[in-house]
Amino acid sequence: MQVAQLIAAYAVAEVLVGHNLTVSMPKALRKVKLATPQQQAAAQDYSYLTLRFYAESAAYLAALTPKPVSDTRVEALLLVALSQLLHGQDDDFTVVNQAVEAAGKTGQRWAKGLVNAVLRNFLRQREALQTVVTQSEEVTWNYPQWWIALLKQQYPDHWQAMLAVGNAHPPMTLRVNIRKTSVEAYLQALQEAQIAVTHLGTTAIQLHQPLPVHKLPGFDQGWVSVQDAGAQWAAPLLDVAPGMRVLDACSAPGGKTCHIIESCDVELVSLDVEAERLKRVNDNLQRLDLQAKVITGNATSTDWFDGQPFDRILADVPCSASGIVRRHVDMKWLRRPEDLATFAHTQQQILSNLWQMLAKGGKLLYVTCSVFQQENEMQIQRFLTSHHDATRLTVQFDAAILPCEHTAPGQLLPVAAHDGLFYALLQKH
Repeated sequence: MQVAQLIAAYAVAEVLVGHNLTVSMPKALRKVKLATPQQQAAAQDYSYLTLRFYAESAAYLAALTPKPVSDTRVEALLLVALSQLLHGQDDDFTVVNQAVEAAGKTGQRWAKGLVNAVLRNFLRQREALQTVVTQSEEVTWNYPQWWIALLKQQYPDHWQAMLAVGNAHPPMTLRVNIRKTSVEAYLQALQEAQIAVTHLGTTAIQLHQPLPVHKLPGFDQGWVSVQDAGAQWAAPLLDVAPGMRVLDACSAPGGKTCHIIESCDVELVSLDVEAERLKRVNDNLQRLDLQAKVITGNATSTDWFDGQPFDRILADVPCSASGIVRRHVDMKWLRRPEDLATFAHTQQQILSNLWQMLAKGGKLLYVTCSVFQQENEMQIQRFLTSHHDATRLTVQFDAAILPCEHTAPGQLLPVAAHDGLFYALLQKH
């Protein structure tokens, strides 16, 4: 456990100075060499736990230390251990003892004594401290105050449930590749493998317990992919037909690209600005035995465009990721209120640029994994005001096809069964 705590502490320390966890975790693993797969998995769990409940752990740490901890790694180790004591499953004294041992590996001579004193004081004073630290909304909900206030304003009837869902563990949902097998046949294969699932509807199947993908029947043969149920609305809403020329802009890692091609025989161009991320798209296409033209290019420019209009465009634009925060817990603490304006500017650039590539009569599906209206409804209203050749079509979330919870128009709320996404369908006339 101490190795896992140390790796998690290094990763969390990087996040707290502004680095993404997907970058910070590999960096932390390189620092702590020879970690076993079990220790690496535990480190990942501890990192997520710490960032999920960061505000609470940070409040306890502030109450327990008269002045800030001078070393960021030791501070992060204390946050990791406090998160385990508050929300973990391990024995309290084991957590403390292992954290003290981990502190000895940080290179700071004083670290073991400080970690031991702080954590044992926490165990002694826990109940008394609780009445002090839990008085703020930020600690109660484990979100920045600006985030809480914005959801209160925009979702007065849903904000508490949305915050709670963002602090829960996300489900693992599969999408059946109907080119390879049927939903009925795959459900039978899961039953034979004694894997408990719920069929949500259409090609969406949710596991009762997450599993490594190599344990899923037929995964390597392309029978299924992992994709959130909310994200599985993109392909049907895009309304493709055989032979259409389709663009998936901002496509990496390729889940929606593959879903579109699984659904219909189209000529698909998969575009993303990051060549490294497009490797995932190619890997997914190869595993699923699908064909697409994969291009590196920026959706805000035209230098990659061959001049031939698209019948359908999927614009899954960069956003705050506020609707998938339970999968990317670092986003709560990396995002700032001013980031919404930055994202909104990029989103407008992408929308306006892609619109000129859409054929007359064609449809563009605008998608974000955000719940903030600045990136969603306000974006579409602004676009419609400046583009008089655009008509907004009604987005129909049919619960009989795939259960979902949403607000009109087009906003999927983050709930236990699916993430929070926004869909707006525009037609060029």
